[in-house]
Amino acid sequence: MLENSGFHGLGIAPGILQVLAKMGFSVPTPIQVQSIPIVIDGKDMMGIAQTGTGKTLAFGIPLIQKTLREKGIGLVVVPTRELAEQVSEALGKVGAPLGLKGVTLIGGESITHQIRTLARNPQIIIGTPGRIIDHLEQKTLRLGATHTLVLDEADRMLDMGFAPQLRKIIEHLPKERQTLLFSATMPEEIVRMARAYLKLPIRVEIARSGTTAKDVSQELFFVAQNEKARLLEKILQDYRGSVLLFSRTKHGAKKIARIVRALGHSSAELHSNKSLNQRREALEGFKTGKYRVLVATDIAARGIDVSTIELVINYDLPQSAEDYVHRIGRTGRAGEHGHAISFARPDQKADVYAIERLTRSSLPISALPVLPTLSPLHEAESRPFSPQFRTPYGASRNPRPAGRQFNRERKGQGPARRRWK
Repeated sequence: MLENSGFHGLGIAPGILQVLAKMGFSVPTPIQVQSIPIVIDGKDMMGIAQTGTGKTLAFGIPLIQKTLREKGIGLVVVPTRELAEQVSEALGKVGAPLGLKGVTLIGGESITHQIRTLARNPQIIIGTPGRIIDHLEQKTLRLGATHTLVLDEADRMLDMGFAPQLRKIIEHLPKERQTLLFSATMPEEIVRMARAYLKLPIRVEIARSGTTAKDVSQELFFVAQNEKARLLEKILQDYRGSVLLFSRTKHGAKKIARIVRALGHSSAELHSNKSLNQRREALEGFKTGKYRVLVATDIAARGIDVSTIELVINYDLPQSAEDYVHRIGRTGRAGEHGHAISFARPDQKADVYAIERLTRSSLPISALPVLPTLSPLHEAESRPFSPQFRTPYGASRNPRPAGRQFNRERKGQGPARRRWK
């Protein structure tokens, strides 16, 4: 009944309803229908829903409403820079027309600029654990007036080892607060976190933990490692739309991006070796069509909100079955249909079984098509990295290391000293 009446009847203030109407939002998602009234009532909550279901506004609308009504701070903690910017953009569209000020605290960005923004007393703070702690230690951020804490993608934060940082942040918060925890999966570690930080939370579960997006079809190829590049070439010929491709490692992502470019497709990389500006440019270029293929590590599995990704390719299976759910959830968003293709080596049947056990479904296995013959250029691009220099075997090695470099003194006085350039 609530779904048929749109956002009316959920307890949302008239001013926010007007903003939502101007944004073209008329029908709430199931997670929004169930979560918004609970959060507006001030109760702690655990929200479990598959990725791409509108979790951000499920906590964002009540958070904005409470911040407009009460003095204090709303704090949203997320695992990655990309997700922080995504949440900031979504909340800003609703909160800015109502006069709310917000700040995004992430690494890789000028901390001096963030300090200046914090001095303007923003009411909503969105950040990653490491940078939030940086500000707490420098005493440029005080969280004693926090009325609401949101832990978004909590399972990912635990996977990334942020549990100690979360405990440290929570030590700076008042005990009397509202706490919301959102996640796409619910492993035992999350249950323990909820018991520690939430008070009598209400559990809202739109889909059981491990459920994959309903609008995403899946396909699995068993393929030898040295044939993955040829299979990729065939798939990129068969599909014409945008492609998000996942690698298990950042060095693998760099190599795969070179293969994609050698095959004649525009591509960009998204991983932790890239600066914040480079990652922003890659995401923006992917959204605008400058890059057809975005090659990423799992840093992007929950930080990309692009509704028109036609295909997700798991060039490497993820390290955990939960990450598979998040990866393929990047396609089939906003009611659109998507497709996900996974490459598995013949010796990875146990990994495939772990995914099937989590999702409670069988991955459809496809027979390998006739694969194209790679040109010598493509073969060179697909060679593995040298473990010592991380350059393709046979390629010339740049004698000068990348990044910060040592230069020898040029004055010729005895053995040259080393100094930072």
